[in-house]
Amino acid sequence: MGEAIMTAAASSTATLADIMAGLGQRARAAASVLAHAPAERKTEALRAAARAIDVRRAEILAANAEDMATARMGGMSAAFLDRLLLDDKRLDAIVAALEAVAGLPDPVGTVVANWQRPNGLDISRVRTPLGVIGVIFESRPNVTADAGALCLKAGNAVILRGGSDSIHSSRAIHQCLVDGLRAAGLPEDCIQIVPTTDRAAVGEMLKGLDGAIDVIVPRGGKGLVGRVQSEARVPVFAHLEGLVHVYIDKSADLDLAISVVTNAKMRRTGICGAAETLLVHKDVVDTHLVPIVTALIEKGCEIRGDAIVQQALATAAPATEDDWRTEYEDAIIAVKVVADVGEAIAHIERYSSHHTEAVIAEDPAVVERFFNEIDSAILMHNASTQFADGGEFGFGGEIGIATGKMHARGPVGVEQLTSFKYLVRGAGQTRP
Repeated sequence: MGEAIMTAAASSTATLADIMAGLGQRARAAASVLAHAPAERKTEALRAAARAIDVRRAEILAANAEDMATARMGGMSAAFLDRLLLDDKRLDAIVAALEAVAGLPDPVGTVVANWQRPNGLDISRVRTPLGVIGVIFESRPNVTADAGALCLKAGNAVILRGGSDSIHSSRAIHQCLVDGLRAAGLPEDCIQIVPTTDRAAVGEMLKGLDGAIDVIVPRGGKGLVGRVQSEARVPVFAHLEGLVHVYIDKSADLDLAISVVTNAKMRRTGICGAAETLLVHKDVVDTHLVPIVTALIEKGCEIRGDAIVQQALATAAPATEDDWRTEYEDAIIAVKVVADVGEAIAHIERYSSHHTEAVIAEDPAVVERFFNEIDSAILMHNASTQFADGGEFGFGGEIGIATGKMHARGPVGVEQLTSFKYLVRGAGQTRP
């Protein structure tokens, strides 16, 4: 469908603004149908889309190979290439995510709360779709499937605008989603993809497409997210960056700490849940610091440390003020020794992007203080920060992670993509 729109747009004299407005109008019309669609049809569409991805596997991988070749020629970083890459294992994960979202309870119409007033009024708060969601993302073609599936399950139409670097991969995946919609008898405009790589299309989406878009979700680097947050005329679910911290308390179990920290940093260095700063209690410098950073080095991680870290580890590069503020998205970690959990909390509050933080400790009082005093969207105890993911939370996937405090915070899954309305049932009551 995206290719068809592209061809039509190219052969017409319509301006980009006209093309984007048309996407918005069709999305709004589709959202009106989808808001009342039976849960079974949405589930059928998602399962048919999962089957289409499995069947069209070779086609999708060929499209991704084209994107990868272009990215390599453009000198993209290893972290960027990792985000862009699709292989059989990652396609398996996309299929599994679609199946997982299909199997989730339908949130639309769910009664969140119900109560009766003394005057006999019966009041219910009921989940409803948000309407039309605009998703703007870079380099991660799997977002096409994740965002499309989650929005559909929550009864929302979605307009997807992927980066030019992943355009072929995204279009191939989008076509599978359209196949699913068609198989279930739902409007194909429920999931649309912007048919151009012109960056001006992003600006049109940020204006709201003449009131068609209800929410914008950006997925990408700091530049993209910063632009969206500053220019959007509609609400935004987002996090600017993932400056993630792990604190090793003096009560930490060493083997557990080594395992968790190496996974938190090195499992995938380019994701927003990857650890970027390691804080270590001064009382375990001799017992914990060297074994932990040595394990990181053995996995290919560069260490940038404060004076104490450099003294303990001759190969550590000196950390600068910028290192405490940097989301590396690479095999680099900044390491600092702190006096206690209080100093760790103070450091995190000063430098954190309020995405995810972890404490490695066996002392319950330390964990409780860490959880109570740090105001980040996700806090973890004795677990890798790479679990900061909607799929790992049991949401079936995520459209992104939000660090704001209004409406959605943390992984944005199906429930977070709904609003609510109040249903008030009476028997003739009037207000005195």
